[in-house]
Amino acid sequence: MSSESSKKRKPKVIRTDGVPAEGKRGKGDTDQDVRYYSEESEVDLRDPIKDYELYRETCQELQRLMAEIQELKSRGIKENASEIDERRVQSCVHFMTLKKLNRLAHIRLKKGRDQTHEAKQKVDAYHLQLQNLLYEVMHLQKEITKCLEFKSKHEEIELVSLEEFYKEAPPEISRPAITLTEPHQQTLARLDWELEQRKRLAEKYKECLTSKEKILKEIEVKKEYLSSLQPRLNSIMQASLPVQEYLFMPFDQAHKQYETARHLPPPLYVLFVQASAYGQACDKKLVVAIEGSVEEAKALYKPPEDSQDDESDSDAEEEQTTKRRRPTLGVQLDDKRKEMLKRHPLSVTLDLKCKDDNMLHLTFHYLMNLNVMTVKAKVTTAVEMTTAISAGSLDSGSLGFGNPADILTLSDYVTELGHPYVWVQKLGGLHFPKDQPQHTVAADNSLSASHMELTVKLLRSRLQSRLALHKQFASLGVQWQGPPNLPSLPWGQGCSGRVLPTSLPFSGDRGAVAGSSLTPFLCSAKLQAAVVLNPGYSTLPPVFSLCLNWKGERNSSNDDNIRAMESEVNVYYKELWGPKPGYQLLTNQLQRLCMVLDVYLETEPHDPSVEGPKEFPQEKMCLRLVRGPLRLKPFKFNYPQGFFSHR
Repeated sequence: MSSESSKKRKPKVIRTDGVPAEGKRGKGDTDQDVRYYSEESEVDLRDPIKDYELYRETCQELQRLMAEIQELKSRGIKENASEIDERRVQSCVHFMTLKKLNRLAHIRLKKGRDQTHEAKQKVDAYHLQLQNLLYEVMHLQKEITKCLEFKSKHEEIELVSLEEFYKEAPPEISRPAITLTEPHQQTLARLDWELEQRKRLAEKYKECLTSKEKILKEIEVKKEYLSSLQPRLNSIMQASLPVQEYLFMPFDQAHKQYETARHLPPPLYVLFVQASAYGQACDKKLVVAIEGSVEEAKALYKPPEDSQDDESDSDAEEEQTTKRRRPTLGVQLDDKRKEMLKRHPLSVTLDLKCKDDNMLHLTFHYLMNLNVMTVKAKVTTAVEMTTAISAGSLDSGSLGFGNPADILTLSDYVTELGHPYVWVQKLGGLHFPKDQPQHTVAADNSLSASHMELTVKLLRSRLQSRLALHKQFASLGVQWQGPPNLPSLPWGQGCSGRVLPTSLPFSGDRGAVAGSSLTPFLCSAKLQAAVVLNPGYSTLPPVFSLCLNWKGERNSSNDDNIRAMESEVNVYYKELWGPKPGYQLLTNQLQRLCMVLDVYLETEPHDPSVEGPKEFPQEKMCLRLVRGPLRLKPFKFNYPQGFFSHR
């Protein structure tokens, strides 16, 4: 049976994945009965949901078989090898099923994509037809609009009304019998009357030109007379210069300044006028001047000259643009920023002199495109300051008060352009209300006049306080010598602290944080103080935050006495103010910290486990060492009795 069955011809099945059958036939298969199997045709006959169920069942069966194989292998019995092989064969069959399902899924996906692509092509074709129709409709609408909007030349001429025409025009032109019934003849008659009127006006124009020439000749004669007066007036002014200098009345210099002021923009002009008036009336130490190029200011208001040959200019520009490289995006943005932040060529300078010959030099600029003013400040001191540490620059950043104008993009250009403070805008008469924003803001003289006096006083006081603070910073690196101007402080009576400043910078409008340390000589205790300095010093006192490094770190959060020490300088600062305006407040606060640090260390109880004398023997006179449940120490000094007590 086996030999007979082997001799029988078996049909050969060739599976294809969409390839034509002719391409897969071999030369040796021509005499065989060949039947082809196509999975693409099978996909159309199979249900995807049933294939999914078959996939899940196959996966579950594979999991079960794998688990059984693992269990049989774990037993380690040789008789189980046949069962393992049987289950392995079943697993291979299931793997073949999964491969077939995978191929069917890919074929379904390919067919879905093909169908989607065909549908998209149909939609694109319909959309193209729709766009063509819309374009034709738009073209027809444009043609219709052109026809409806066609106007004749006579429609552009503004003719007189019909009542005036029939009232003023002669009968041979108006012809009422014909024109009242025929609109076309009426329009022609009105055009004839318009031509007649224009002829009469042309004659009047010629008469006016002749009279104008006569008047111009008279003006020229008067100009020659006035021009001859100018040299005489100049000689008179030159002869009166010694008299002006002797009487401190520089009329010539003031006249030149006012001539230059004519070319200032409105905000700078308002500032110049109001500052000059205030200096002449109330403050003789205020000097106002104008700097910059007058020629450049004049060129801003000159109209551009018309070119004689527009065509030649355009051709030259085209040749230049072709030869020149196209600028990059960064270069274009930089040019736009420069144009936006362009300053006026002229600027106004104010020199504020103090009693001690220190001077604040302010330079005001105007940004034409932004319609805002900026200021640059420079300080000139009477005595050159040579300090051991840097106390921060005395520039516009530290002398300005008030928040800057709401221009965030100027933060990178402040060094070059200056600071756009709000008080600067008010001095120039500019006001930008936030609740009612305006597109154009005009300079107001009354606004500048109302803020001039207060602003000048604040600037001068700010300069004096800042210089006094600078001197105090310079003295912090040496052995402490307190000023003898406060009798309530025991200057030089056992204050063993030394001030070791780490950094004391001072910035412009937000205050500054400074750090310093107080260390008693030859001991292990160190008091670190973080100081917040407000730009309004000394009207607004400095704020201290303390941290004592002695037998651990002690601060206001874990030690009530440290909090009490902070209160001595932060809450009771008025006791340390001294004579007005209180420029020595920071020095006095640091001296008070030295005192309370000695009291804190001397009143600490002695540890009996430590041999030897007490690290900080008590030298201060205290009524009670501690008081209350918080065990607060006596930090209040009573003058002139000379003892410390609790508050």
